[in-house]
Amino acid sequence: QVCAQLCRRPCYCPWVPPRCPRGSPLVLDGCGCCKICARRLGEPCDFLHVCDQSQGLVCDYSSASAGTGGTCNFEDDEEGCEVNGRVYREGEVFQPSCKIQCRCLDGGFNCIPLCQEDVRLPTPDCPYPRRVEIPGKCCPEWICEAQDQRLLQDARAASALLRFPCQEWGTEWSACSATCGLGFATRVSNQNRYCRLETQRRLCMLTPCPALPAAFPAVS
Repeated sequence: QVCAQLCRRPCYCPWVPPRCPRGSPLVLDGCGCCKICARRLGEPCDFLHVCDQSQGLVCDYSSASAGTGGTCNFEDDEEGCEVNGRVYREGEVFQPSCKIQCRCLDGGFNCIPLCQEDVRLPTPDCPYPRRVEIPGKCCPEWICEAQDQRLLQDARAASALLRFPCQEWGTEWSACSATCGLGFATRVSNQNRYCRLETQRRLCMLTPCPALPAAFPAVS
């Protein structure tokens, strides 16, 4: 009876089939006449606009008021999850990418990484380890960077510091360590090529020390 009221014969369909969003295949409508985009999980549906049966979806009218359409849901209230337009069943394991693996659980999904997140410390045989993406491989790998390349990078960083010096800062020079004769004074300052705080020293002399008296007379 519903089919007789809603379906017209013969069928009149557009020449160009509709372009469906990702994860929504082309299917025949409820009249079995024209091709339409199958409705996905949670989308509205009715007699004409059918749900994607390949994903186990049916039109659920349980929460719809009289005279309105339903919502695409799993049959027998089976829970699932949707990722990138694709619906996965409860307990199904899938990989959205080669780096992670996920499992559909209670309407959501839990994922674990497939690539090791290890940390490599410098060693004598590999003083400058670096993690890089390798063409054709999913997970990044550790490589030992050549020392001359590292020295070149350090030289570039030092030249950048020289071109853009930091704001100078320093303490006053301390008192001379000796009351007479040569001594030294200290201060903390960042006035160096790397703009790092360091302790600096310089020689100082307040007054010359007096000559010591001769302990014994000179013997000819």
